[in-house]
Amino acid sequence: MEYSLRECWRERDGKGCAETLALIGPASFLEAFAGVLEGKDILAHCRHQHSVAKYAAWLAQPEARACLAEVKGAPVGYALLLKPDLPLETTADDIELKRIYLLHRFQGMGMGSALMRWSIETAAAMGKKRLLLGVHDGNRQAIAFYERHGFRQVGTRSFQVGKTICSDLILGTGLGAQSAGHRI
Repeated sequence: MEYSLRECWRERDGKGCAETLALIGPASFLEAFAGVLEGKDILAHCRHQHSVAKYAAWLAQPEARACLAEVKGAPVGYALLLKPDLPLETTADDIELKRIYLLHRFQGMGMGSALMRWSIETAAAMGKKRLLLGVHDGNRQAIAFYERHGFRQVGTRSFQVGKTICSDLILGTGLGAQSAGHRI
């Protein structure tokens, strides 16, 4: 299937990127967590954590970068890089892959790997030395995907979605020439 990647973080002055992310974000979150979390908790989470205002605020951050995966011009996945907001020690050399999602029917076609390559290459081009992310500790498919891309566990975190306490693994990988072959 033919697809394209489109960076959209440069649209800081308009709502185009934030609006698109606020469409694909909750759709992919719902698809990933329906049956894992309570429906009303998912909906409340999406209203607050996937709103146009939330994405616009994130995109206004100096280090924010976003990329959309599109099929026939429609968003089917995305990646979002931000300054780390994780419960572990970070430095200015770190960046967080805050979100990387792809609708399930488009998985297995290379788009997820393309979004990950974009994330790693973009972070490295920004001069970052480590890329961090959080992943639900029960999402074995995603964990395996991240491990194939060189990520290893560097911490854990807990957070609440409605009444459910969720546990994440925090994964990291080294970036740049000095870390090629020695990922963190």
